[in-house]
Amino acid sequence: MPIEILMPSTGGDMTEGNIARWAVKPGDAIRKDAVLLEIETDKALVEVPAPGDGVLATILAPDGAERVKAGAVIGLIAVAGEDPGALRVAEPAKVAATGGAPRADVGTAAVRAPEAAPAASRVAASPLARRIASMRQIDLATVPGSGPNGRIVKVDVEKAAARAPTPAAAPAAAPTAVAAATPSPGSGERAAGSIVPHTAMRRAIAQRLTQSKQSIPHFYLTIDCDVGALVALRAALEAQAGFKPSINDFLVRAVALALKEVPGINASWGDDAVQRHAVVDVSVAVATPGGLVTPIVRDADAKSLRTISAEIRSLAERARAGPLKAHEIQGGSFTISNLGMAGIREFSAIVNPPQSCILAVGASEQRAVVRDGALAIATLMTCTLSADHRLVDGVLGAEFLAALRRLVEAPLSLLA
Repeated sequence: MPIEILMPSTGGDMTEGNIARWAVKPGDAIRKDAVLLEIETDKALVEVPAPGDGVLATILAPDGAERVKAGAVIGLIAVAGEDPGALRVAEPAKVAATGGAPRADVGTAAVRAPEAAPAASRVAASPLARRIASMRQIDLATVPGSGPNGRIVKVDVEKAAARAPTPAAAPAAAPTAVAAATPSPGSGERAAGSIVPHTAMRRAIAQRLTQSKQSIPHFYLTIDCDVGALVALRAALEAQAGFKPSINDFLVRAVALALKEVPGINASWGDDAVQRHAVVDVSVAVATPGGLVTPIVRDADAKSLRTISAEIRSLAERARAGPLKAHEIQGGSFTISNLGMAGIREFSAIVNPPQSCILAVGASEQRAVVRDGALAIATLMTCTLSADHRLVDGVLGAEFLAALRRLVEAPLSLLA
């Protein structure tokens, strides 16, 4: 029996995704756990490992296939003793005949022989880079990649576009972003802009956050933290150890320790019960060209500040440049969203279900304060906790923020 390659689910709320790129082609030898393809989900680009050894017999959902249901069969691997060529002919009909919603979406997908794949599909490039290249009519095969393993990313295509000469007028190809017709002078019509199709990530972000606001009773608690000592400690670490963690690195460590002190926050709501998490996994919001992703620092309470800093930097760089692995975005028990670097003083974030809370972090800035009846200057940072009121009460949220502030304002405790 051949091994079925299934469209994976990267979380309980993922129901569909797009095929970004196959890393192999029919006829290639496959090793278990090697990267087979990249999919675009609601959370990130994700690498899909091979489920077993063999030869890739057929691809049922080619590069660019959209809204493929989680659990659908997207390819077949011939195992020892099987003829991949025979499977390439016979299996599509078998898959189509199995019925059921998960497989219906790919049952009629075109089956590509190796020679049928377009040249651009064999080039390692992010989905966003492919869309921009298509819109600007750039051949990806001519673009050098600066991402991991030579992967072409957005900036590479933009540089190639800037170098390209302005083409002579020609009939317009159908672009990914459908531009509205430009009215002729004096026609009295106004330009209507352009229509940009949704990506799987953007569509699912919209669905998930709409559901969050409609189904989760949010409430908000705000606190100011004096980060003067933390800023001074950062400078001392840089001068003495050559290590300069970001304020966000300190916050991940502080949040993790505060969650250990106030475990009622480290929980998720369920229809029948509240799940108290045994581990502290902190999600960190990262802005990418395709949308917001939340890679996870696992067991953050048990890791040093230096380890947390290195992990966050690696996760953020890889999230912006290309795919993350499924386990790097699955789960998480609490999220931090920091817009301080953008100069935002204060904001309220939307809870990322099934988590119970998200912390919105503003900029660190000098403000006037009153101390002992006199005006003084302090470096303050405003943090707002958005909480699910079904399992987090006001007092519990206040206890968490009090623990967080105490840790942030005594930053030497975060080095232990």
